Amino acid sequence: MSLNREIYGLVGYPVKHSLSPLMHNAAFEYLGIDAEYRIFEVGPDDLEDFLINRRDILGFNITVPYKVKAKEILGRELSAAGYLSEGEIAVSMTSAVNTVKREPDLKLYNTDVLGFSKSLVDDLGFDKKEKKALVIGSGGAGRAVVAGLSEENNSVSKIYIFEIDRDTISNVSEHLSGIDRLKDKFEFIRESDIAAVIKECDLLVNATAVGMRDGDGAVIDLSLLHGNLSVYDVIYNRETALIKEALSLDLFASDGLGMLLYQGAAAFEIFTGEDAPIEVMRDALLKGVNR
Repeated sequence: MSLNREIYGLVGYPVKHSLSPLMHNAAFEYLGIDAEYRIFEVGPDDLEDFLINRRDILGFNITVPYKVKAKEILGRELSAAGYLSEGEIAVSMTSAVNTVKREPDLKLYNTDVLGFSKSLVDDLGFDKKEKKALVIGSGGAGRAVVAGLSEENNSVSKIYIFEIDRDTISNVSEHLSGIDRLKDKFEFIRESDIAAVIKECDLLVNATAVGMRDGDGAVIDLSLLHGNLSVYDVIYNRETALIKEALSLDLFASDGLGMLLYQGAAAFEIFTGEDAPIEVMRDALLKGVNR
């Protein structure tokens, strides 16, 4: 290994299952870049120290469960350095970070928003203009989904959100209410409302981790799926019960592999300044999934 090799990586907990190193390292090799993308499994008690003090890592992605917490920690560091904001619309809309670049100056990004938006079109063929959506979960991934559904001049008309954590509901509701393009579009609903709400929706998005593990059930009652519904599941490491049922009903459905690919390609370009070799990265991901 070269002594000058640049180090990038993924921070999360747990995170050893991630396919991100496969696509990034394949891209580095293809372009002849002397760099390596590693896994950094960091426990909650060590997160702040890692984010602030691991200066040897030039850039990193952040995954479950740290996207919101990382925004809080690194936002404080930006303020301490005299920066008023991170200057990145997706970060401001989601209050979550999934991509960090350290050199030459600290920059925060949320490429999940772009990744979801592009996958929604390319993988699901979904036109969100003036449609209604039900999003399950409002953690880091859910916030990116909501932001992606609300692009300026290309937005859904209504976003219903179901979240089980009361503190998260309060925090996210307060945040979204302060964003002009979102404040009149979203509504948190109760579990008892899902059956009625889903009937008027064109899109269902699972933005939770339900389905990631063997034996997981579906995130909602599968009997509620209907013929006018498209289904997107951010889980990419297996065919979830939700996706399996949607496909059996001949619904348009997609897993989250495209979101992973496109957010990763955007992060790669932020890290390196080079155009991401999309097909090389896609092939690496597909080989990882099939393995």
